Parts: sequence; C-alpha cells; structure tokens
Amino acid sequence: MAPLSNVFNQGPKGDVCKGLEKLRYTVLVDGIPSNNDGMSELRIYIWLVLLSAPPVPTDRYVDLVRQGPSPSYAKIRNDTFRTLATDPLFRRRVTESSLTRVLNAVSWKLHDAHEALVNGWQSPPSIGSKPPLSFSGSPESKAESPAAQRHAREMDSEAATSTTAPEGSTVSYVQGMNVLAAPFLYAARSEVQAFAAFNTFINNECPGYVRGGSMDGVHRGLALVDKVLSIVDPKLFNHLMDCGMKANIYGFASVLTLCACTPPLPEVLNLWDFLFAYGPHLNLLCIVGQLILIRDQLLASPSPNQILRSLPALQSAKIKAMAISFIRKIPNEIYDEIVLHAK
Repeated sequence: MAPLSNVFNQGPKGDVCKGLEKLRYTVLVDGIPSNNDGMSELRIYIWLVLLSAPPVPTDRYVDLVRQGPSPSYAKIRNDTFRTLATDPLFRRRVTESSLTRVLNAVSWKLHDAHEALVNGWQSPPSIGSKPPLSFSGSPESKAESPAAQRHAREMDSEAATSTTAPEGSTVSYVQGMNVLAAPFLYAARSEVQAFAAFNTFINNECPGYVRGGSMDGVHRGLALVDKVLSIVDPKLFNHLMDCGMKANIYGFASVLTLCACTPPLPEVLNLWDFLFAYGPHLNLLCIVGQLILIRDQLLASPSPNQILRSLPALQSAKIKAMAISFIRKIPNEIYDEIVLHAK
C-alpha cells in the first residue's frame, strides 16, 4: 500500500468516496506518522478531511475573538487552567490563552446559532447531521462485508433522523469541552485550524454531549458501554454490576472526551486517528476495550472501583484491535444506537 503521505497528497483522483475510503483504510493500517511526542505534519490536515471541516478564514476567527467574552466565558476560564495540567507535552505546546480563545470562539458560534434559531432569523440548523462524505467505511474490511453494509445503514439512519435539530435543543459550552478541545490544539498548526476542526466536530459528531447542559448523549453512551460489555464479556459485566460499578460511575469523562482524559497524549492522538477515520461512536467500544485489558485485575478485586478510579495508560493499538473485534458481536439494533447516541 502507498504511504499515507502519498495517498493524502495525491487526492482522490476523481472518485471522492473511494479516495476517502482509501485514506481511512491507510490510517487504520499504517497510522499517521508522528514523532515520540505525537507531533505530525499531516495529522491536522487528515483530521480536517475526515471530519469534513470546511476552511475557516482567519479574519472570521479573529472577529469571533474580538467579540470578547462569550456568555460562557466564566465557565471556560474556570476550566482552562486545569486542562491536562499534569501533561508536560501539552503544557509546553499549548497556552491557556490559546485554549481560552478557541473555546470562547466556539461558544460564540454556538450562542449565535441558538439566538438565530430562537429569534427566527434562520431555519433550524442540522445540528448533529453528518456531512455526506463522512464516516462511511468499515474498519473490518474494505470490501462489502456485513460491517460495510452496516455502515451503509448508519448513513441511512442518520439521514433520516438529523435533518433538523431536536425541538428546544441548545448546544452550549459544558465542563469537559476544554479537555475535548485540547488534542485539536496540540495537533493543529494554528488556532484557526483547531477552531475549524473542533467547531465542526462538536456540531456534527457529538452535539448530544453538550446539548442543553443535560449531556443526554453522554448518558446514552454510558448505558451503551454497559450493554456492550454485557455482550462481549458477561462475566466481567456481572462482576462489575455485583460491585455496583455501572459505567456512569467510572466512564463519564472517557465518553465525553473520547478518552482524552487518559494519558499519554500521543496515544490519545493515535486513538483519535482511528475514531475520526471510522466514527467517534467507536469510542464506546474503545472504553470497553480498556476494561478488557485489565480484566484479570478487575475480576480479582472485590473493590474494582479502586482500579477504575484512574484507568491505566492508553494503549491505542491494543484498544483499536479490540474495538474492531467487538463489532461483529454486537446486534444490529444496539450498534445503531451506538452510532446515533451522540446526535
């Protein structure tokens, strides 16, 4: 297979869908080349393509910054100083001021969209709708496997359910968005790139995580983590349930931040390459994969909450392999819930 740089630089050569599938598969098989710190010249550009994030003119981002504090500014400032505070790689590359500006700009965008909707200045936006060239491949096979057919159903389901925003919905800043934004800023070569990717991601891929302050999408995701664990490892699931350890006790941050809360940061970036290639919904399977990696410890412990209080360091390669292996075990109706849980 051609190196990722060649696949990316040469473009789709006419057939955009096939070109995207080739890009996704190359990311899955070869990964995105990076150094030991997780830095890569290609990563942010590949993320922008996989997220279908349109370019944002610099002056438009500057205008948002010049608007000053958004209605959520106090919440943002209360969170930014503690974002990945113990990660030396992040602290060395990303300043608190930069993170604050990006979060405040995104908050303004969310606020302005809501005001326009409430005041009837525009028709309801397709908050949660997936761009037509978004995640349509299967990490299991490039051919028309059952998983590939399942992904085709995903697209049909999303098209049917995401033409308008849910009535009364409000997408706004919530605690945890600071950690979710952090990898974008670390990988990006400018604040504008980070803003473009993060803003697209929040609005298109996981609006349910930040809608209305209730974070319904996160709670749906947590319930699905329990469901998936019960399917792929009933023994471990029963042990955790006997100990009162539902996913909502240990997994909230992992669902909300796509595991960005668990170091090391270079492993988070590798995991996100996979999630952006084949869909952020697969993060739920990755969380279950983390549990399976420490299965023996959890089963041997009468108090697994002590272990789950702080999940061990991410091992992205092992977690991705486990997540892919789970797909065929999950009934179609539950997998459809997984796909749509964050919308």
